[in-house]
Amino acid sequence: MASLKELRNRISSVKATQKITKAMQMVAAAKLRRAQEAAEAGRPYANRMDKVMASLASKVGLDEGAPRLLAGTGRDDVHLLLVATAERGLCGGFNSNIAKLAIMDANELLSAGKEVKILCVGRKGYDVLKRQHRDRMVEGSPIDFKQVKRIGFADAESVGRQVLTMFDNGEFDVCTLYFSEFKTVVEQIPTAQPLIPAKINDASGEKAEVGGADAAYEYEPDEAEILADLLPRNVMTQIFRALQENAASEQGARMSAMDNATRNAGDMIDRLTLEYNRSRQAQITRELIEIISGAEALQ
Repeated sequence: MASLKELRNRISSVKATQKITKAMQMVAAAKLRRAQEAAEAGRPYANRMDKVMASLASKVGLDEGAPRLLAGTGRDDVHLLLVATAERGLCGGFNSNIAKLAIMDANELLSAGKEVKILCVGRKGYDVLKRQHRDRMVEGSPIDFKQVKRIGFADAESVGRQVLTMFDNGEFDVCTLYFSEFKTVVEQIPTAQPLIPAKINDASGEKAEVGGADAAYEYEPDEAEILADLLPRNVMTQIFRALQENAASEQGARMSAMDNATRNAGDMIDRLTLEYNRSRQAQITRELIEIISGAEALQ
């Protein structure tokens, strides 16, 4: 049985940890509000971009003159997995859930005989993925990105340029973006979103039929020229949206994890305090028995 001094030290240590987890929970709650507002504000732009892209793609089709970012390379031999996670931990299963989804898809692709390359945004996902796929990491991975700071479109542009450069150089055929979609504080959904070639959705959210019925708009200059300019921006927009969703999901997961840690610390303090009181009472009782026994022996 632990001594009274050891129990007092353990209680003090757990109380100090509880103060830290409580402070981290409050900080995460404050950051969550801003991150959630930013994620929700960015969704309408991304949705509207999908509608415009669907309208343009319905006229352009997938003929030989279609942009490569829309039509693809015609192959799916080499897959790039763009995995966006956080730079910090202590946020429950946020990072590991995204990494597990990427690992599962990577293993399936490898089983199908495909070549897999992995580019990580954020160190935590990189630390998980490199254990099984170290030799498949793209040079420059992970891309350091401090998601605890306010996210700007320039951050997504730097990632998007690297992806587009790799695509132009013929380093991959298909790119999939992995992130966590924010729903609520206790619900973040790991998501795999096709990035290249572009997945075009119509207004209802269903995949549009490229080359189908005429759109309701007329564009000047022609649709192919506009698409050539919009498709790279769409790549960066989707990455930007993923980073915003990740930022909100990270803070929500950290807030929930720190709340659970604070509660667990409180339960541990209660158990240790009860054990301490019992040990102290037993020690007092033993000392009293020794004093009374000694007094009776002297009579």
